Amino acid sequence: MDAGQTLSETDAPETIDLRRELTETHAQEVLDKLDRELVGLVPVKLRIRQIAALLAVDRVRRRLGLASEAPTLHMSFTGNPGTGKTSVASRMAEILHKLGYIRKGHLVSVTRDDLVGQYIGHTAPKTKEILKKAMGGVLFIDEAYYLYRQENERDYGQEAIEILLQAMENQRDDLVVILAGYADRMDQFFRSNPGFRSRIAHHIDFPDYGDGELMEIARSMLAAQNYHFSAAGAAAFESYIEARRRQPLFSNARSIRNALDRARLRHANRQFERTDPVSVDDLMTIDAPDILASGVFDADRSAGSDRSGGKEV
Repeated sequence: MDAGQTLSETDAPETIDLRRELTETHAQEVLDKLDRELVGLVPVKLRIRQIAALLAVDRVRRRLGLASEAPTLHMSFTGNPGTGKTSVASRMAEILHKLGYIRKGHLVSVTRDDLVGQYIGHTAPKTKEILKKAMGGVLFIDEAYYLYRQENERDYGQEAIEILLQAMENQRDDLVVILAGYADRMDQFFRSNPGFRSRIAHHIDFPDYGDGELMEIARSMLAAQNYHFSAAGAAAFESYIEARRRQPLFSNARSIRNALDRARLRHANRQFERTDPVSVDDLMTIDAPDILASGVFDADRSAGSDRSGGKEV
């Protein structure tokens, strides 16, 4: 069938099961995995499903010879740290691969330092090498606004930007670029670099997690490591979340992971200092003392005076 030619009425199926398209390509499995793995993020998951639906319909239309421009797939993910942007980017790469929009489905995650050189002639080969690794997959650029430093006339970020823009346009059939970072800084970045905005079709905002969602994330993280809270430990961690959120440098799920790592450290030392034998359940249970020893509570009690300089302890 020639480009632009459509199936005849006798050849065309009477009806098409679009959901079957997601199932048979196994894209639906990835969407279900996203629902299971990530707590909350309802608007994000909805948008990802909408993009998957667009691609499934476009896939069917192409098979039927219904000519149209391929969807633009470059994206922007905005939100605070620890809200799941990298995890969603990884699943997005899988979905794009399952539906046939990229060859490999891998994710290459980079920051400014991976793309921008420190002297003349260094940036172009660095950026091109990263693009070579990303071809056939998704290039995820975290804190993308650091590529552009208007205040520094000798900065080489603009060279990386020009190479990226060219690749986003000329290799868009073999590369998807996702830019990520804080919403306000990304807005400023797009205003300063309109070439990026014109090439990005999907802007997805990642909301902060609520306290209940952070608690659910904490339980899930512990379960994955064969730990669990005692009743008192759970109550203490709920208080920890409330206190930590009021302090500087809070990073959603990332802060929760850091807090649990320190709780496990305190738990291990508490068990080690015991003179009596410990049970298997003792080795699995995070209790209130493992949480309440955190300096976060000291800082909170001193009316926001953070003795750790904003660091989580």
